[in-house]
Amino acid sequence: MKYNNIVKGKFIVRENRFIAQVEIGGNTEICHVRNTGRCRELLVKGAEVYLEPAKASGRRTKYSLVTVNKNGRLINMDSQAPNKVVEEALREGKLFDNVTFIKRECKYKDSRFDFYIEQGNVKTFIEVKGVTLENNNVVSFPDAPSERAVKHLRELMKALEEGYKACILFLVQMKDPKYFTPNAENHREFALALKEAKYKGVDIMAYDCFVSENEIILKDNVNIIL
Repeated sequence: MKYNNIVKGKFIVRENRFIAQVEIGGNTEICHVRNTGRCRELLVKGAEVYLEPAKASGRRTKYSLVTVNKNGRLINMDSQAPNKVVEEALREGKLFDNVTFIKRECKYKDSRFDFYIEQGNVKTFIEVKGVTLENNNVVSFPDAPSERAVKHLRELMKALEEGYKACILFLVQMKDPKYFTPNAENHREFALALKEAKYKGVDIMAYDCFVSENEIILKDNVNIIL
């Protein structure tokens, strides 16, 4: 996945979940933050950030913040990126063999999963979670309690009971973490649900990404410790 006309800036402050002030070329600009998570360890004053100019004219926010440099490591924090990256990988055959059908945003019972795919007679629901939280080279999810994520796990387990395959894929929006683990400290219920899902047969996958100023691409398997 590529971005267009990326510019570099310096983070000043986050006004709210959606808006930040960033210094670009000596001027303070109001920017859209493409991630409603806390991201406190990423958006620190003075951090080097990368922004994509808005496509629509007349917006209050002329730029969208998509990537941050954390201690020399580029971390993509665009919450819209994971599904696009995974779709590219699915179509290129990087994740599953012999995929014959791909559908985005597929409704199942009371949930809407990110992908539904078919490999001949094998039918699989895939839920994608973007991972930006890193501490001592260990990455985790979620960065704040997420009842929606627990609901998705419960629905994936129901899909298994009805004969579907089910997968949750953690897309780590950076390169070369040591391993992935659920964030039990922030949300113990999710960590327990993830263990239950694995026990019942839900495939748990984690991949890192090559991240540059203007690109993010799915790369390698990441070790998972539950």
